[in-house]
Amino acid sequence: MPDTVNDNLNDLMKINQSININMSQFSISGKVAIITGAGGVLGGSVAKSFIKEGAKVVALDIRQEPLDRIVGELRELGGEAIGIVGNVLDIASLEKVANEVVEHWGSIDILINIAGGNIPGATLGEDQSFFDMQISDWEKVTQLNINGTVYPSLVFGKVMSQQKTGNIINVSSMTAFSAITRVPGYSLSKAGISNFTQWLATEMALKFGDNVRVNAIAPGFFIGDQNRSVLINPDGSLTARSVKVIAKTPMKRFGDINELNGAIQFLCSDAASFITGVVLPIDGGFSAYSGV
Repeated sequence: MPDTVNDNLNDLMKINQSININMSQFSISGKVAIITGAGGVLGGSVAKSFIKEGAKVVALDIRQEPLDRIVGELRELGGEAIGIVGNVLDIASLEKVANEVVEHWGSIDILINIAGGNIPGATLGEDQSFFDMQISDWEKVTQLNINGTVYPSLVFGKVMSQQKTGNIINVSSMTAFSAITRVPGYSLSKAGISNFTQWLATEMALKFGDNVRVNAIAPGFFIGDQNRSVLINPDGSLTARSVKVIAKTPMKRFGDINELNGAIQFLCSDAASFITGVVLPIDGGFSAYSGV
């Protein structure tokens, strides 16, 4: 009997050891991660998730107040975090950030390009057409999304190319898969981000080796500050647009912002070591469903 008990204990120990080894593939512990737009809802969510997983977080935002708030929250979680005010549309500003991070922590292992989104003036009203669009708003939203992804990738990706290791995660959208009405500038820029993700992934792998990877996530419909008025009526009910969204989402609900975190961590981990150039939908099946 004692031998049987000991054998069972040894088997359990071996199983636990195997599980720990397998789970370690998903680890980002000790990695230095720059998160742009960290003062926003998505950026803050990812930053907190990364801190809990042991990453060292560089919170980057153009605004001081939300940056101070999120860094305080990250440190309360017991993690290592610094906040730096920087402009994703200013190369010189980003170069200063890169130098500061490398001097502080010695490397840049992960870049998550979250800064971006839409602006109210770039969303057409239900009674407007393409020809009512304000060019100034078109330029703002396309520059924010495209250059706001390309410029950080250029500056922080250069450090990764020198290290010959690193991960870049961009944020695309359902608008890059098929036409979604009323958001022309946002749609074009997110499609550009998807293409740039594939292009840069190819460039990095061919010229700097298989340890520098570039991928993107494509969120489905999540309710945030930027789209709340379009999706939710003042009384809390769904707008006509939201009804259409839910009808084409097999899971029949909006996503929770925290449901993006696991996919991002996976793409940054060794578990995804042979994955580069993908745009991963996180959409409750929206992009797969024809509606029939």
